Amino acid sequence: MVEAALGFGGNLGDPVARFGAALQALARHPRITVATRSSVYATQPWGNTEQPEFANMAAIVRTTMPAAELLSFCLLIETEAGRKRLEQWGPRTLDIDILTYGEASIAVPGLSVPHPHLTERAFVLVPLAEIAPQLRVGGRTIAALRDAIDTRGVRRDVFATARLATLFVP
Repeated sequence: MVEAALGFGGNLGDPVARFGAALQALARHPRITVATRSSVYATQPWGNTEQPEFANMAAIVRTTMPAAELLSFCLLIETEAGRKRLEQWGPRTLDIDILTYGEASIAVPGLSVPHPHLTERAFVLVPLAEIAPQLRVGGRTIAALRDAIDTRGVRRDVFATARLATLFVP
């Protein structure tokens, strides 16, 4: 069993409903257990900043799936949520990234773990630090990585978090 950290994001339609559906899909898979999830955070866009605000969250899952198989399953969930990859860092209905996969370092076409931008992105580090502050990446804890960057554009969305709690109960 491997513990993997997943990052979720979206800014089109109803991202919180999609987060709930994605967590349900992960939890229904016989080789995945959703161990915990973070609050939902409202965040400023990254990369292409001329788009609506994002909702982001993180989850820890336990799985017996190899990382590539977990990625394929996450991509299937994205597709079922209406994800179309039209623009890098552009608007999306749902994005699920594998942030970490145990202690593995993976660099193959289509899959890089730890996620290559993990240490730069407050919208990833803030939710992940909520649920796994002592998780280590590159010799540093997620909490230390979060504390080393500007997190002012990330705020906990209490209403979205409460709504997600009604959509997904582990």
